[in-house]
Amino acid sequence: MSVKRNYLFNTNKLNYVKGDKPDVDCILCTIAERSSKTELLEVYRTKKFIISVNLYPYNPGHLMIFPIKHIEDYGKLTDKDALEMHRLTVKTLSILKDEFNPSGFNIGYNIGKFSGASIQHIHQHIVPRYGNEAGFIDILAGTRLFVIDPVEIMNRLKKRFIALKPKR
Repeated sequence: MSVKRNYLFNTNKLNYVKGDKPDVDCILCTIAERSSKTELLEVYRTKKFIISVNLYPYNPGHLMIFPIKHIEDYGKLTDKDALEMHRLTVKTLSILKDEFNPSGFNIGYNIGKFSGASIQHIHQHIVPRYGNEAGFIDILAGTRLFVIDPVEIMNRLKKRFIALKPKR
């Protein structure tokens, strides 16, 4: 039995997957440099890490945490850096819980081309998950749809992350 399924998708993501990407060596390094060559969706920055909204989010609140320094091998993170990244992850989860009230999270890395990694610069995804992800369009049309503006999400989360900055 053949099942036909309709998909709604972000056409910019399709172009990205097909190779229509900014002409830069590394998109995350370009974000770290605050270059105008790419969309800047940063919500928080430390001396060594950036937290950014994913330009093509899977769900509202989909964030990435990545080192400012270009690192391709996960094993090259120092223990100190791994601990800082862990602490940022814990703070991020708390902020996302307060802001979006998700039912759970997916947290992880895609390392290597055949794991789904389209960017070699290591980065951790944090994807909020919701109990109501299957909405009426999913059921009636066999389609998954969510409408979210990554810039709106960035602005909402920036306000929350400001509280993390050390007071001087």
